[in-house]
Amino acid sequence: MSVLTYSTISFLLISLSFTSTHAATFKIRNQCPFTVWAAAVPGGGRRLNRGHTWTIDVAPGTAQARIWARTGCMFDAAGRGGCLSGDCNGLLQCQSYGQPPNTLAEYALNQYGNLDFFDISLVDGFNVPMKFGPISGNCNGINCAAKLNEQCPKELRAPGGCNNPCTVFKTDEYCCNSGNCGPTTFSRFFKQGCPDAYSYPKDDETSTFTCPAGTNYKVVFCP
Repeated sequence: MSVLTYSTISFLLISLSFTSTHAATFKIRNQCPFTVWAAAVPGGGRRLNRGHTWTIDVAPGTAQARIWARTGCMFDAAGRGGCLSGDCNGLLQCQSYGQPPNTLAEYALNQYGNLDFFDISLVDGFNVPMKFGPISGNCNGINCAAKLNEQCPKELRAPGGCNNPCTVFKTDEYCCNSGNCGPTTFSRFFKQGCPDAYSYPKDDETSTFTCPAGTNYKVVFCP
């Protein structure tokens, strides 16, 4: 092996190592006219009064991650209590996903093709309007600012938000347990309000977004 080839390979390995160890920063901001309790897996949780921001750093390669808002929460000094929507087993510092209904910012970092994959999902229902996207760069973000709670079909109305039909009806048509499902009247309601968000489990083609690995992001509640 020549010195030139060895040097080139060493440079590439160093570059790849740098890329794979670069954490992504997420700035989570509450612009709602009320307090929310932001939740993140990984990340934990934080009370956010109006206008406040919480910043978390997430390791590259992290997948199946979520950020969401909890509403109507009460916690004691030990961080135990509960929330009207988005509750995660009664803990301020979430260690598990939240209970529906909750609007979800979902992401997987540094995946296939050195890309981050992210989306806003209404598969678990809706509780707070959300905007999710890169802080800077040439890739696009997602905005789901419709008033879905006020317009929610009566069958899906729930304390603190608008439920997903799977939670309410528990049938394969809505839960897609067999992997063979399509749009429904209820999923079309969510899709009409937020065209770029996931409205049912197989809604991939119009709802998955990408940015280069190493991008930093912002999540805004009530944009």
